[in-house]
Amino acid sequence: MVYLPPPHLASASRPSYGEAYAKILAAHRRSPKTAASSVIMLVAPDVDALCASKMLADLFKQDDVMHRIIPVSGHAELERIRDELTTYQDLHTLIMFNMGAILDLPSEEWFGDFPTSLTVHVIDSSRPQNLSSVFGGGENGDRIVIWDDGAVEDLQEERKAWEVLTYAPEEDSDEEDSDLESDEEAEEDEDEGHDDYEDGNASPSRKRRSLGEGGRKEGKRRKVDQPNRISREEREQHESRLIKYYRSGTWHGQSASGTMYLLATVLERVDNDLLWLAILGLTYQYITSRISREEYDKYQSVYHDEVARLNPAPPGALGHNDEHKSQNPDDNSVYASDELRFMMFRHWNLYDAMYHSSYVASKLGIWKEKGRKRLTGLLAKMGFSITETQQPYPHMAKDLKLTLRQKLDQLAPEYGLVELSYPSFRRCYGYRSQPLSAGDAVEALAALLDIAGGTRIEVEVEGTRNGGEWFGGGKVWEGGREGRWRDDERENVPPGVLANVVKAQVQAQAGEGKEDGEGEELQWWVRNFWSAYDALSDIERLRDAISLSMALHRAIIRQGSSIIDKQDIKTFRGHRVVVLTQGPDLALFVHPGVLARLALWLVDALRDRVEPTAPAYARSRRKALPFVVACLNEKAGTYIVVGVTGAPDFDDVRKNEFGLAFLDAKERCNARTRHGTFDTSVLEINKDDLKVFLETLCEGGERY
Repeated sequence: MVYLPPPHLASASRPSYGEAYAKILAAHRRSPKTAASSVIMLVAPDVDALCASKMLADLFKQDDVMHRIIPVSGHAELERIRDELTTYQDLHTLIMFNMGAILDLPSEEWFGDFPTSLTVHVIDSSRPQNLSSVFGGGENGDRIVIWDDGAVEDLQEERKAWEVLTYAPEEDSDEEDSDLESDEEAEEDEDEGHDDYEDGNASPSRKRRSLGEGGRKEGKRRKVDQPNRISREEREQHESRLIKYYRSGTWHGQSASGTMYLLATVLERVDNDLLWLAILGLTYQYITSRISREEYDKYQSVYHDEVARLNPAPPGALGHNDEHKSQNPDDNSVYASDELRFMMFRHWNLYDAMYHSSYVASKLGIWKEKGRKRLTGLLAKMGFSITETQQPYPHMAKDLKLTLRQKLDQLAPEYGLVELSYPSFRRCYGYRSQPLSAGDAVEALAALLDIAGGTRIEVEVEGTRNGGEWFGGGKVWEGGREGRWRDDERENVPPGVLANVVKAQVQAQAGEGKEDGEGEELQWWVRNFWSAYDALSDIERLRDAISLSMALHRAIIRQGSSIIDKQDIKTFRGHRVVVLTQGPDLALFVHPGVLARLALWLVDALRDRVEPTAPAYARSRRKALPFVVACLNEKAGTYIVVGVTGAPDFDDVRKNEFGLAFLDAKERCNARTRHGTFDTSVLEINKDDLKVFLETLCEGGERY
């Protein structure tokens, strides 16, 4: 059992993040064959994991730890990489970012049969966690290290239930003359109990050894020798406790980048670069509705204090002033600011920024002509002409920009826009760029991860609006075409002889692969990952990606407005179901991240217009807004299905129960499905099975 509490809960007998990092360094330095493949990071393709891996890579670089970063798209890819890792003789540390929390990692199916020298560190914000990984003992259990945020302290009842079901034998039959048949029934009952939840992979074999081979006399003798048996009623209570924990839905805890920032704080290596990456991870969780506003404010207040500690106060009273500039060419300071809920408004024009905001859309109903007139009316009341609002924000009149927030505070509440801002941060980049807000940076990084490559999308060119530059228009995004080849893998190796040796080995492997037709470019999602990773430290790439994010949000608004206008939302037993089968942006929405953003936009847009419900399969009776959005992948002959559980109140969240509902529906209708990502609420299903799958899902199964 190795789970690491956060530093403020650590003690001499309970080590924390700093001690775990010291062990990684010690294992690396005493390893006889030090190579980049001895320390490996597996990173999920989301902004939080991306930032966390960059933070840990920076710490490793300071300590001269060679390492390798491998992006992993989902569980199927993780299984493939797991098989590949068995051939790595030098591997002693494996770090998993935003993956693995729900898996039974100590089992032989994952890392149980790896050498005992391997330690697996799991830094995952998703919940629930597999209790075998958190509380499991023995050699296999101790090699799994869970970096916890303090939530395990609240799982004492679940821990007790797991330990009882794992280690305590079941009470024998009350009848004195129980025969072999009754023993077999007891054994079957136990096996069934452990099949109901996911952490019982290691325990049935232990119980089978104790029950199945000794015969009746041995069973009676054990009954006398071991008084710690539990009754069937107690066993059922513990089982129901674990079932409730695992089947209550998925939610998120402390961000992985926040965990890395705590590690840097313990190591006393905090700087603005690490602080900014931690802020991006938190902002990503908030704008993708993974955490509530209350949870966001808790961490934001901590980072606010860190910003004040590490940065000089900006000249003058900053307040709501967006005109703050870098003070010198090397100014990389971070400062707190109030961020408007307008989509990248500093890089767009004001009208489009408001039009593409999901919050404004929900309050004004911009998909209708009436809603667009209300938006124009609001801007007119504020004294902004149509010409001004169509100008790029940097070119707007300075007096209008200075009075924007004041006028919004006065007039926006008349239109129901009462929560137009939230506390956030901005960062200066010297004279290379205007300051960039955390929200804009996250939108750009998310767009790179989703559609930097693998999709044809047209982006607007500055200056071509309203017929400028030969009647206006745009260009096809080409930023993702500079993908890495197989012989350019990202490894942190020292210069000199070792680097040449590693390079030669990789080239040799690439040459062998080419003979088998594998020497082509990496898959699109791998190239996207490295494009986003490079953008973290390159402001030019990040600014270029903002235009890509704008194009993405145009497509989302276009598709979302079309769905509502054409009344394509069907209601099945409290579910809102949308199926996309045609349209100009269909190839865009086969990406799960983009489809999830569309689902979140629909939730925000219709929050005040539809009645919240409690789905048939939900354990909780708290009402929610369950949306299921499916998009046809014409090339593969499948549908990508995303389930989102929205909260009736803005800035609140609900646990997403679609993961288990999808599995239950799949088993009952025998649909052909595949989980391609780490998000259990995203599913790929055969085209012919979609209709029966959706009907089965919305009927709801047995209420577990």
